[in-house]
Amino acid sequence: MPLDHYVTLGRSGLRVSPLCLGTMTFGEDWGWGTSPKDSVAILDRFIEHGGNFIDTANMYTKGHSEKIIGDHVGKEPSKRDRLVIATKFTGNLYRKDPNGGGTNRKAIVQQLDNSLRRLQTDYIDLYWMHAWDHFTPIEETMRALDDLVRAGKIRYVGVSDTPAWKVAQANLLSQMRGWSPFVALQIEYSLMERTVEAELIPMAQELGLGVTPWSPLKGGVLTGKFTRDNAAKSERGDWVNGYLNEDTFKLVDLLVDTAKQIDSTPARVALNWVQKRAGVASTIIGARRMDQLEDNLACLDIAIPDEALAALDAATTPPLPFPCGFLENMSSFWGNGSTINGLETAEFGISPESDSDRY
Repeated sequence: MPLDHYVTLGRSGLRVSPLCLGTMTFGEDWGWGTSPKDSVAILDRFIEHGGNFIDTANMYTKGHSEKIIGDHVGKEPSKRDRLVIATKFTGNLYRKDPNGGGTNRKAIVQQLDNSLRRLQTDYIDLYWMHAWDHFTPIEETMRALDDLVRAGKIRYVGVSDTPAWKVAQANLLSQMRGWSPFVALQIEYSLMERTVEAELIPMAQELGLGVTPWSPLKGGVLTGKFTRDNAAKSERGDWVNGYLNEDTFKLVDLLVDTAKQIDSTPARVALNWVQKRAGVASTIIGARRMDQLEDNLACLDIAIPDEALAALDAATTPPLPFPCGFLENMSSFWGNGSTINGLETAEFGISPESDSDRY
């Protein structure tokens, strides 16, 4: 699938590229990242390939990420209007200001105004709730977001890093009251983080939320650049070092072997696996260098053999919480020998001998 073969985002008509450019690395304000000049070059190359979906946040590189994007596209209405710019609220950039972040009405409006200023635009295409603020009633958040949609300041709303039950509550309230619902879900999802398959992915599929995975390469671990020999030299901190163990290296070995089979790279294989998962609309990729961007974009051009996919699935299937495993074995309970939607169910074994034996 080429990058310019667009998909609709969840149960909306918004067309986005199958890969989304994550810009958390735009700017060097956190002591690492990409210079503004190189960030702009990466952004332009992504657009040249047909990408139109850009993801940032008010707090990325202390707001510099948004400003880099705004400085480049904010003064060109034709370029800006062709892009789907997504940013996030919740993160508090202002020390000791209790309303500087969070999801209450005052905080949302303030954060949006600041993001619009930095991005040099008068509207946001997709406005993400970055994380659940358990001090704010979800109805206050959803009503405030709906007001901003009606005011034309944002087009769609999405949610990130929030429990499935809270997202379901938010969208049910929105449905009942005629407010704008969440249309997309941003969650960590990779071969090393599959516990989202318990509740979040099924919830997104049921409610029509397009899934946009973040950290599909687990901070670079799945690129294969960290090995048993150089793991001790990693300077990425706990975000990476905590996962550099023998189980991870076995998975990386499998990715390397799979990549060799199809003349590709481990990163492309890992990204391709995520993008093909049920419910996924657009996978967020990040790149600090141009060669990383080009390698990541090429993940759309490969075909992983079925047996290799099966091996990756088997090697990474996590234990899921109750009742996930329990329900997987309950088809005979509700099917009792019937075939439903192509699924053949076993007989339950303790039902009456015949219909005439029913009480």
